[in-house]
Amino acid sequence: MKNFVVKTIANAAALAVAVWLIDKITLTGDSRGKEIGTLILVALIFGVVNFLVKPLVQLLSLPLLILTLGLFTLVVNALMLLLTSWLADVFDLSFHVEGFWTAVLGGLVISVVSWALNVVLPDGD
Repeated sequence: MKNFVVKTIANAAALAVAVWLIDKITLTGDSRGKEIGTLILVALIFGVVNFLVKPLVQLLSLPLLILTLGLFTLVVNALMLLLTSWLADVFDLSFHVEGFWTAVLGGLVISVVSWALNVVLPDGD
């Protein structure tokens, strides 16, 4: 359970950095508390998408991953971020990613920040 909480906090922080750095990734709210709540909910959605959908997409795109020496992972990460944005819209959360190339850049930022935070934060083992 501790590992789940740490991963969710790391995802939320990585998403916050992406929102802060990239203009076309937006998170709006009436107050700071509402923005933080939305960010945590979006991080939960992002975690579920990465846990359930991403392995299937990676398996189906395995030939492209091999052919591009893993660079196609950037596209997979972008698609997961776009799916998260769409699901956030379905759940009426104020998180939006505008466009594929924005999602590629956002996925790159989120990957780097998540990696750095997972190195620093305890993993709960």
